Amino acid sequence: MTRRLAALAALLALAGPRPAAAQFWTREPPKGPPTDQPPAVLQDVGVEERLGNRVPLELTFTDWTGRPFRLGDAFDGHKPVVLTLVYYDCPMLCGLILSGMAKAMRENGLALGRDYAAVTVSFDPEEKPAQAAERRRGYLQSLGREDEGREWPFLVGTEQASRQLADAVGFRYAYDPATKEWAHIAAIFVLTPDGTVSRYLYGIEYPPKDFRLSVVEAADGKVGTSFDKFLLTCYRYDPASRKYEPYAWGFVRAGGLAVLLALSSLIGGLVWRERRGKARRTS
Repeated sequence: MTRRLAALAALLALAGPRPAAAQFWTREPPKGPPTDQPPAVLQDVGVEERLGNRVPLELTFTDWTGRPFRLGDAFDGHKPVVLTLVYYDCPMLCGLILSGMAKAMRENGLALGRDYAAVTVSFDPEEKPAQAAERRRGYLQSLGREDEGREWPFLVGTEQASRQLADAVGFRYAYDPATKEWAHIAAIFVLTPDGTVSRYLYGIEYPPKDFRLSVVEAADGKVGTSFDKFLLTCYRYDPASRKYEPYAWGFVRAGGLAVLLALSSLIGGLVWRERRGKARRTS
C-alpha cells in the first residue's frame, strides 16, 4: 500500500504546476552546442544610476480606480517617495520586489503617509487598472493598512509615459517575445520630496536600516529622529556593497564631538564650582 501511495504522489508531482522559479524563465532551451552567452534580451536590461536627476512629475498615468493620475500628485513637496517599477502580471520577480519592499516598510519604524510616500508604476502598457487594484489591495493588507483612498498609488500607463519615467531613473527593461515576459532587474528608487533621484536599493530584500536611512537621507533629515541624523554621520551608502556601511571619518567626527562635549561639561562644572566657592567665602 505504501509503495502504491508513493508512486501516486510521484505521478501527481510530475503532472502538477511548475514551481514559481521555473515559471519565471520559460525560454525553450537553445538548439545546438551549449553556450555561456546570456539571452540577447538581457543586453537591454539594467540600471544606469542617475543620482540627482529629476523624474518628470508632469507625466500622467491611470490609477487603480481608472482615473487619471499625475505623477506629481504622489509628491507633496515634504516627504520622500519610494518608487517601484514593475508589472503586475509578472510571474515571480515583481512580486518578490514588492513583498520585500512591504516587509521593509513594516519593519523600518517610519510610517507610510506620515514620513514618506510610495508609488508603484507598471511598465507593461497592456495592463489595466483592475490589475493594479488587485495588487494594491494585497500589499496594503500586508501592511495592515486600511484603504483610505490615496496611500501607495498603483498605476498603469502608456508605453511612452512608462519609458519616460524609467529613463529618468535609468531603469532599462525589455520585452522578450520568446517567453512573453518582461526582463528587468530588481531595484527600488528613493526620491526626494521634489522628485530627485536620491538612492537606489537593489535586490528583493531591503534591510530595514538601509530603507530607513535612505528615506531620512532623501528627506535631508526632515523625517526620522535625531538618532537617524547621527547615524547618517557614521554611515554612508557604499556603491560596492550597495548597502549603508560604517563610515570611519564619521565615527572620528562623532567621537571628536563627544570628547568636545565632555570637555565643555567638565570645564563648565569646574568654573561653576569655583564661582560657588568664592561666593560662599565672601558671604
